[in-house]
Amino acid sequence: MKRLIYLFAILITGIAHSQEINIIPKPVEVKAGKGDFILSEKTSILLYNDSNKQSADFFNDYLEKYYGIQLRIVANAKENFILLNNINENRTTEHPEGYQLKVNKNSVDITGQSEAGTFRGVQTLIQLLPVNQQPENGNQQLKIPFVTITDYPRFPYRGMHLDVSRHFFPVDYIKKYIDFLALHKMNYFHWHLTDDQGWRIEIKKYPKLTEIGAWRDGTIIGKYPGTGNDGIRYGGYYTQEQIKAIVKYAADRYITIVPEIDMPGHDMAALAAYPQLGTRPDSVYKVAQTWGIFGKFNNVLSPTEYAIHFMEDVLNEVMQLFPSKYIHIGGDEVSKIWWHNSTFCLQLMKEKGMKDEHELQSYFIQRIEKFVNSKGRTIIGWDEILEGGLAPNAVVMSWRGEKGGIAAAKQNHNVIMTPDNPLYFNRSQLQKDDSLTAGGYNPIENVYTYDPVSKELNTAQAKYILGAQGNLWTEYITNPRKVEYMIFPRISALSEVVWSKKEDRNWNDFKKRMACQFKRYDLWKINYCKNSY
Repeated sequence: MKRLIYLFAILITGIAHSQEINIIPKPVEVKAGKGDFILSEKTSILLYNDSNKQSADFFNDYLEKYYGIQLRIVANAKENFILLNNINENRTTEHPEGYQLKVNKNSVDITGQSEAGTFRGVQTLIQLLPVNQQPENGNQQLKIPFVTITDYPRFPYRGMHLDVSRHFFPVDYIKKYIDFLALHKMNYFHWHLTDDQGWRIEIKKYPKLTEIGAWRDGTIIGKYPGTGNDGIRYGGYYTQEQIKAIVKYAADRYITIVPEIDMPGHDMAALAAYPQLGTRPDSVYKVAQTWGIFGKFNNVLSPTEYAIHFMEDVLNEVMQLFPSKYIHIGGDEVSKIWWHNSTFCLQLMKEKGMKDEHELQSYFIQRIEKFVNSKGRTIIGWDEILEGGLAPNAVVMSWRGEKGGIAAAKQNHNVIMTPDNPLYFNRSQLQKDDSLTAGGYNPIENVYTYDPVSKELNTAQAKYILGAQGNLWTEYITNPRKVEYMIFPRISALSEVVWSKKEDRNWNDFKKRMACQFKRYDLWKINYCKNSY
């Protein structure tokens, strides 16, 4: 009888430890042990060199913020330490963001395949910390279960987007948003900086872009077409110095910011500042005060040499601020009726032997791409850039379903999948949501069960799918708490879609792990949707 009780106790202990390991996104391999490493103020962070200092600082900041603990960073230690290390960066590896994490009685060892891999391992370590302990006068003892984890991502592009044109968010919150991405092992932040409703980036050569284009004289009230206009001047923009600080902040978290400068459509803010860019340069344009694309209101850039060189000047300053390999140039929802009714555009099409306005858009995009390529960068465009002929080196971001992405992959072009259903997080996650949204029902289960690689693609074509991205358009998102409500918990589901092996994903298992994730949300004091199931 005593033997049975003893065996039952061992079983319960094993279950207890396995329940503590609730990591999202799910790692490639987890081997749970028996016992706990005790983290306290006596624990140190061991760095053999400074290559992992950013990871150490991030972990220390997290400990201090949520547990009231600050650890010493040392170059030597024999016991009770957390080792952050990485394999030589010059070594070729199949999984550069991979890592191995081992927890035993004396230490926690994280060895990344690169510095970024070590940082991803730190995010896993954070999820091994208890979520229900509060600081106790700096005298914390945190139990971390014995475990060995081997892990690496499925896709090289794992992204989230934020539209700051419709509604503007301050620098501090942009940094907080980047932290949310880091905690979910995301590595790209798509920053939508310009649109009809506001130009949000300082361009020194063209100061009117922010003097005029960053401000609108009112905003519609309620859902389009609205119940009126509030008549309140609204806007804001980021200075180049602020952008440099944000870019560094993201880089310290191994996140690349992809800036988007929309063209040749979605440019009413630019046209308000510089009307000579449009098809009717003698017109008085205004920064848009409503949402949506309506041909008779939303003019577009005219494909003149002036407009093309203007945008090249803009991109030149943008590329000096953002080291990203990718520069997003939009290309979506161009109201081509303006070109069709333009004498200049019709004459240009005739001279170039173009059949229609789709080919004229392709001409504009390819001119911009040639300039961006000359700077050693690659353009990303929404899937409309396929129309009229795809620019030679462009990456396609497929938003109108998967059709555009599939077509691009079959043409041997790299693709980022971001279909509006299920990866537009401005849609309702509840069937009866008391919060104003863009409409459409997009629950967390839809996000979790999505696979970026379509069954229509063969093995060779599937390699062109770089990954996927969640998009947050902010027509009806006016403040940070609403941002959090819309992305949480769907960002956790997306993180597993783009990180974990497809065959390892299981909806019921994910829901069980989310029970612990919700407690992390509470610890972070974020405003998540609590009725998402």
